[in-house]
Amino acid sequence: MKSSTVVIAGIILTAVGIVGFTDDGLLRKNWAGNAGAPATGPDGGALPDEASFGVVDRGSRGAAPEFRQVTQNTQPADARRSQATAPVVDESALRYFASKGDTARLQAEISRLRALYPDWTPPKDPLAVPRNKDVQLETMWQLYSEGRYAEVRKAIAERQASEAAWKPPADLLERLNVAEARARLVNASDLKQYETVIEVAASTPSLLTCSEVDVLWRVADAFTETKRPDRARDAYLYVLKNCENAPERLATVQKAVSGLPYEMAQEILAHERTAPGGAAEFESIRDDLARRFVAEGDADGKLAVDPKYIQRLERLVETEGMASDALLLGWYQLRRENISAAEQWFRRAHDKEDSASASQGLALTLIARKAHEDAEKVLYPWRDTSTDAKATYFAATANLLAIEPPVTLSEEVLTRIAQETTKGRDPATAQQFGWYARAMEQPATAAQWFATALRWKPDDEPSAYGLALSRNQLGDAAGVAEIQRLWAGRSERIALLGETEEERRDAIARQQQPLAREPAPIADAERRSPAVVTEAAPRTTTRYVVEQPVAVARRPQAAGRAVTGCRTTINPARLSPQAALTRGWCLMDLNRPLEAAESFEVALQAPALQMREDAAYGQSLAYLRAGLTNKAAVAATKSTQSRGRAEELQSAILADRAIAAFDAKRYRETLIFLDQLGQISTQRSDLMVLRGYAYLSLKYYAEARRIFEAVAATGNREAQRGLADVGKAQEIWPNK
Repeated sequence: MKSSTVVIAGIILTAVGIVGFTDDGLLRKNWAGNAGAPATGPDGGALPDEASFGVVDRGSRGAAPEFRQVTQNTQPADARRSQATAPVVDESALRYFASKGDTARLQAEISRLRALYPDWTPPKDPLAVPRNKDVQLETMWQLYSEGRYAEVRKAIAERQASEAAWKPPADLLERLNVAEARARLVNASDLKQYETVIEVAASTPSLLTCSEVDVLWRVADAFTETKRPDRARDAYLYVLKNCENAPERLATVQKAVSGLPYEMAQEILAHERTAPGGAAEFESIRDDLARRFVAEGDADGKLAVDPKYIQRLERLVETEGMASDALLLGWYQLRRENISAAEQWFRRAHDKEDSASASQGLALTLIARKAHEDAEKVLYPWRDTSTDAKATYFAATANLLAIEPPVTLSEEVLTRIAQETTKGRDPATAQQFGWYARAMEQPATAAQWFATALRWKPDDEPSAYGLALSRNQLGDAAGVAEIQRLWAGRSERIALLGETEEERRDAIARQQQPLAREPAPIADAERRSPAVVTEAAPRTTTRYVVEQPVAVARRPQAAGRAVTGCRTTINPARLSPQAALTRGWCLMDLNRPLEAAESFEVALQAPALQMREDAAYGQSLAYLRAGLTNKAAVAATKSTQSRGRAEELQSAILADRAIAAFDAKRYRETLIFLDQLGQISTQRSDLMVLRGYAYLSLKYYAEARRIFEAVAATGNREAQRGLADVGKAQEIWPNK
């Protein structure tokens, strides 16, 4: 007789033994005999060897479980043993469970007897089985059916004591052992003793059957909790491959997807069946599955959730309109930086049901597209609901105060931001309050905010620099000197502070090239970084001309004064590093940047660190003037630079890259570079105009108009032209 046997190998591999599942759902155990002796079953008959079951003992609990189909040839029963030695099957339990109407236990008993006695045929009517005339044994069965296992053990012991020749039926003992094992396993599971759950299951393989699906779930849970999800997956898959009870199959899927990683959950769902009417077996939970998987994508930005789940959830938002579903989609898109889509879903959630999560998500999208005032307004009512909400609120306030040029905020908004900043002790917003106050010509207020930021974050160099600037403006020389003392060796720009604005303008004027149109305002240059003199040609050109800063005027007199000494062309490789450095600055004064870069390359070979720093600095400036931004970035890394020089070069490189991106019509990239530039320095009016045109090209008309209006107020003609361009564009696209 041939039978196809489904085998599970290694769901539990322990020193106790090796187990497998047969096609009727009952786990079978290879009974270990003595060394060299064949394995035998409970009836004394020989069992097939391990190979016939397709089970391999890997000798380690860490071995991965596997399922496979095995075809097994078995001999007829009369060929293996004679009818005379055939065991007598105890069917008394069948009659007892049938008489009590306990169909579940009746079916479990039939499955168990089939596994023990393959040739046995269950009676058509269990009630027709002769009644057990042993009253005491009948009582034991009743105690067993009521779950009173200790009393069963006691009754067996008492009878053996009074009747030495009496032996309890093997069937009763086997079932009692299994029942007690089940109780131990369930108790261990309830107490979260997961290793015990696995050990008990390993020693009682007859528990792992389709009639004990709850036990299989508990074993799977134990594997999950002990960080063996592959074993848990196999336990769930066994149920779906072999068990037929529809509610149990559905519950198995629900448990599996809640405990397994996304990819394994998809393996589980692949075993869905189609009902006779054509409906998918798990259709009733598809909505919840979509919610769960999108939520997993919210937590893991790298998880690629199948688009079918995204689309299903989108349809649910359209049909049911639940704010929670829109929130799931919003966070999913935000984690993938799809800001526009995320804002759409957060707005729907916010409009349907204003909540902390909806407001925080919407605020994050508003911050991402620079609508900081709206972000502050949206999140203010929910600012104290969580640490994340508070952090997001302060991100909005700091960015709102940092907008260039500063926006005019109402007293109400400023007051509540100030109160929250003080209450939350947020140094970033306090620092931005300082810069905001300076922009509003309130140096005393600015000094107070910078000092407050330093109390909360003593190592905040921008706040220290802002405080020094404000005290200098107030004429507090002693206060400036104290800050310089505290920051000596840590901030070059604080150390160099003290020149009057007139002196600084004179120094800047001495460094300007003929191409420079309008110098950057000193008030702007003072802000978050050292004064960087980076002047621009008209907006129609493609490159910005970067000049040496004030610090360069302090280089050796020979470096740049003898302009006539470098008019002839020579090979700089013949020069010493010092002579090459001097020639490089001379060539820069003659506006011959590529030749200057070659001279600075020779100077980079100098043994003195300071000379190498000057050479790297000069070469980077030369490449910037020549429009070779990438080479300038590389040159800047050829030697260490002071913080002031590093920020200057980075500012110039970012400005050049912003223009290159604009020329290539990569307007979002342009804004990114300008934003990065804004983090280290104040942008000049020509760069503000560039930002305005980037917004205009993206059809962000409100933002473009705000930028152009602010710059046009200074008399800038390019900004005035930008305002006219915005008006024309809005005539074409009035709804934008």
